[in-house]
Amino acid sequence: MKQVAGIILAGGRSRRMGTDKAILLFGSETLLQRVARIVGQTVSPVIVVAAQNQALPKLPSEVIVVRDENPDRGPLEALAAGLRHLQKSFPPIDSAFVTACDTPLLRPAFIHGIIELLDPAHDAAVPVLSDFPQPLVGVYRIKIVPVVNELLAAGQLSLQNLLKRIDVRFVAADQLREVDPDLLSLRNLNTPDDYQAALATAGLADDNRS
Repeated sequence: MKQVAGIILAGGRSRRMGTDKAILLFGSETLLQRVARIVGQTVSPVIVVAAQNQALPKLPSEVIVVRDENPDRGPLEALAAGLRHLQKSFPPIDSAFVTACDTPLLRPAFIHGIIELLDPAHDAAVPVLSDFPQPLVGVYRIKIVPVVNELLAAGQLSLQNLLKRIDVRFVAADQLREVDPDLLSLRNLNTPDDYQAALATAGLADDNRS
């Protein structure tokens, strides 16, 4: 049986949203609380990677919070922080499902599905939607830490650069429709319109009227 953890990236600047996405309400929870709950139903431990001085909503005691070591270097820096912590503190863990805190329509069955598609020949399994890889809803082996460190040291901060350096199993999103028919797990929220649309999809628009 695969030993898989979860890493949730929460420290983005949320420029297009205009406010910290981690603390946006989604029904009775914040976005971060909701995503942590969903990921925690599927894998363990769950690590939240936050910016150095970022205020977070209350999270379950079993959720581990780590901080970016170097600010403003994007999701690759945050991924590095999560993977390094797992490598140091949870050596039996082989891999980690990685997502951001702005994926409130994520489904546990989707997480299971993408984890099962990570085979021994690959370092990661990443969905591809409309010809674009979706690296923030993928699963990565902990052993890629040296490659991540090399990219960061070279100032190559794009997750797409990481995908070029490791052996990735690219999974056509349609392969995951059996576990997530509308591919809602691939919807991330960048703008207020995205947020309102996701609330409506979840049947929570009335609960979050401002």
